[in-house]
Amino acid sequence: MSGRRRLWLPLATILVIAFGSLAATLAVGNTPELGLDLQGGASVVLQPPADVSDTQVIDQAIEVIRQRVDALGVSEPDITRQGDAIVVELPGVADQERALEILGQTAELRFRPVRQVVPPPGTPGAPSTTVPLVPTPREEDVPEADVTLPGEAPEGVEPSLFQLGPAAALGRDIADAQAVFAQGQTEWSVLLTFTDEGIAGFNELASACFNGEPTCARGAVAIVLDGTVVSSPTVREPTFPNREVTITGNFDEEEAKDLALVLRYGSLPVQLEQESVQTVSPTLGADSLRAGLLAGALGTALVLIYLLAYYRALGLVVMLGLGVWAALQWSVISYLGSSQGLALSLAGVTGIIVSVGVTVDSYIVYFERLRDEVRAGRSVRSSVDRSFKRAFRTILAADTAAFIGAFLLWWLTVGAVRGFAFFLGLSTVLDLVVAYFFTRPMVAMLSRRKAFVSPRFIGVTPPEVETPVRAPVGAGT
Repeated sequence: MSGRRRLWLPLATILVIAFGSLAATLAVGNTPELGLDLQGGASVVLQPPADVSDTQVIDQAIEVIRQRVDALGVSEPDITRQGDAIVVELPGVADQERALEILGQTAELRFRPVRQVVPPPGTPGAPSTTVPLVPTPREEDVPEADVTLPGEAPEGVEPSLFQLGPAAALGRDIADAQAVFAQGQTEWSVLLTFTDEGIAGFNELASACFNGEPTCARGAVAIVLDGTVVSSPTVREPTFPNREVTITGNFDEEEAKDLALVLRYGSLPVQLEQESVQTVSPTLGADSLRAGLLAGALGTALVLIYLLAYYRALGLVVMLGLGVWAALQWSVISYLGSSQGLALSLAGVTGIIVSVGVTVDSYIVYFERLRDEVRAGRSVRSSVDRSFKRAFRTILAADTAAFIGAFLLWWLTVGAVRGFAFFLGLSTVLDLVVAYFFTRPMVAMLSRRKAFVSPRFIGVTPPEVETPVRAPVGAGT
């Protein structure tokens, strides 16, 4: 392969890859996915009870939350574990209050037989002489026990109390749940599809209630969600052979869909409390993004002006190289955002800005080595390859050290620091690619042009040639 072809091939390849991928990215409309601090959203720290420290329980809760968030349609959520706490970041979520409520809902669904219903005192049908039922505390609300639980009631209104038997079916017996609004209905309901094992227990309960057995004296099944009776329909069929059961409970559309969502993806294994909640408005996120981009653009512009003044023609190589690096960066980040859920946070923007300095350092190492060779009296053309081989070892060592540091930060930390580390590491890898496949052949190609071979054109003063001292004419020896 000729020397010219050895230079053109890698140069053309990197240019096609960089700007071809950028054009494809823009054509399909892909852009980097922005994190919570750049596009607004909500962040919540969920804390389990103090006596819960089992790793498997926390991991199970994270998986349930992740499924619920995916069903909400939140773009690029970040769900991490910090100690025993669970940190959930929801960038771009529209209804933040609804989303946070769904995340912490345990959704412990139980089907219990109704034995007695006591309306609040003073309402029609309320007993006047009997002792009121005492509600069962949450810690005593176990599936196998008889319990007394409140029904749903508007705020400020005392609820009815339900005396219930042991649960015959649980939330884990549900295979699917969908919010439905059937023709002829006046309200939304939730259609449950039981598993093969779960429908057996429910059919046994339905048969007892349909036949009015003592275990289900009221002939109704209480549908209990998180310790509250949300519905207590009368059983009108002894069995449900198609495994489908409809829950009614005066639901509106949003309530029915939210209930179906948490039931479809299972209940949380523990009760989670919201330890802290942070919301970021889209306006504040946009301001942060604008400030970060302005700072990066201003810093990069000042660096380029300095390099143009100091390195002259070589400064143009830096400008072109940063363009190739930026095209690759944009394409990779956009692709990972759409395919892997990578979100660009303010910390990530900081990592990219810092990496500009790392990239510029690579050019400086090479150019200074090249200038040293020229100062020593060698030609620009003969110094290009010799300088790059020596400089690249230094660049490789520096970038490797930076990458190791970024990897350790990403591996050992959580949250925003991981974003900073990831983008710093990605930028470092791209720096090596651009240095080898663009900078090296580009400088070598320019060195073959007459306008470039002048030392002054690359900011080097030619070495002074000493003039030999001649003896005066007629001087004696």
